[in-house]
Amino acid sequence: MKKTKIIFLILCVCSLVLEALPYGAVCRFATPEETYTETFSYFSLVPYGYANFGPFITAVTTCILFIFAIVLFTSVGRKVIGAARIISIISVVASLLPLMFGIYYFNVISLAISLLMIAQFIVIMIISKRKGSKEE
Repeated sequence: MKKTKIIFLILCVCSLVLEALPYGAVCRFATPEETYTETFSYFSLVPYGYANFGPFITAVTTCILFIFAIVLFTSVGRKVIGAARIISIISVVASLLPLMFGIYYFNVISLAISLLMIAQFIVIMIISKRKGSKEE
């Protein structure tokens, strides 16, 4: 049980580091002559202002999951695990939202963050199953 909590915390930290880098959130801008791409941090509000809501929502939910990961070390409450599971689902969906605009709004860093979000969801489901089997 302790190993899965450590893995969950490490996944949260890795995703926070990738989200802080200025390479994850992609915006495409067009001028009459050309179309160019700029990348931003997931915490930047510039993509949010251009209707690319996914990266910022992912960053906020990752911060919440990081807090839940720290709380899971002090107590193993069923409500905390349930809330982390719900927030984890929201973060997976939010990390995939840029794909609505097209593949050009998704890069390797975005893919890595989405995979980390999916891994966090899997780990929190494992923690939830183990907690459920211990109580029954």
